[in-house]
Amino acid sequence: MVLKSKDLLGLKELTAEEIEYILNTAKTMKYILISKNKKTPHLQGKSIVTLFYENSTRTRLSFELASKYMSASSANVSASSSSVAKGETLIDTAKTIDMMGTDVIIIRHPMSGAPHLIAKNINASVINAGDGMNEHPTQALLDMFTIVEKKGSLKGLKVAIIGDIYHSRVARSNIYGMTKLGAEVCVAGPATLLPPEIEKLGVKAFNTVQEALIDADVVMGLRIQLERQKKGLFPSIREYSRFFGLDEKRLKLAKEDALIMHPGPVNRGVELSSGVVDCEKSLINEQVTNGVAVRMALLYLLTRRDSVENIN
Repeated sequence: MVLKSKDLLGLKELTAEEIEYILNTAKTMKYILISKNKKTPHLQGKSIVTLFYENSTRTRLSFELASKYMSASSANVSASSSSVAKGETLIDTAKTIDMMGTDVIIIRHPMSGAPHLIAKNINASVINAGDGMNEHPTQALLDMFTIVEKKGSLKGLKVAIIGDIYHSRVARSNIYGMTKLGAEVCVAGPATLLPPEIEKLGVKAFNTVQEALIDADVVMGLRIQLERQKKGLFPSIREYSRFFGLDEKRLKLAKEDALIMHPGPVNRGVELSSGVVDCEKSLINEQVTNGVAVRMALLYLLTRRDSVENIN
């Protein structure tokens, strides 16, 4: 099997079979990642460029490490220190990078649809590392990979996603991916942070955390994205934490073996209490490790689309 597109722009475009193929490939990559010798020749002769118009720690570093672990030549372009600051357009920047023999461009951009725009204009594969309020497909893939590692499958699981759903590209990608793999997804947050008609995506929406948490197999908190809010959508951080923060008491409504997740960075005491972040059921640190494995898998698969070679 090969991925149908040369690009990974979102999970909305992927089939369930393609998602499972990526997750299965990530299993092999994790064996490499946790071994003593992380250097492999899988991407030898390939060139990877990260093009980030927004700040990032986890996503950018994990892509850079993934490419280095597999022997690719990698480079980073920051918008603030590139020709973008001189007025160069997004398409011209992408074409310039493409003409340098680049195989994969990984882009994060504040504008929804930016990865789709450049993918149509260049030969290199494009990976969406987060575009505006649209999608963050690699985060969702690592989230699903983490759940499947612990639960065996997403089919039939109840996943509760709590927080700033409206601004969250992570939530959107997880909804697309998890529902395709058979999970029941519930979302909860202040009414001002729930997108209109969110239930048309196949999820159940609640205005109270308690309703969403009942019998949940997985509980995922989301960061309050104050930088994307143009106006106050809730009275205060303190009030948000009081009504929607996840603490040990509220989590008793979920199943006893429920997994605790968060895409990071966590605002301790706001979305999750420190007790929840550091509890035994928390997979927040494992998500970071699995992010490298998933991104290794994607880089491998997108640079092997024309090859019959299969790592599995």
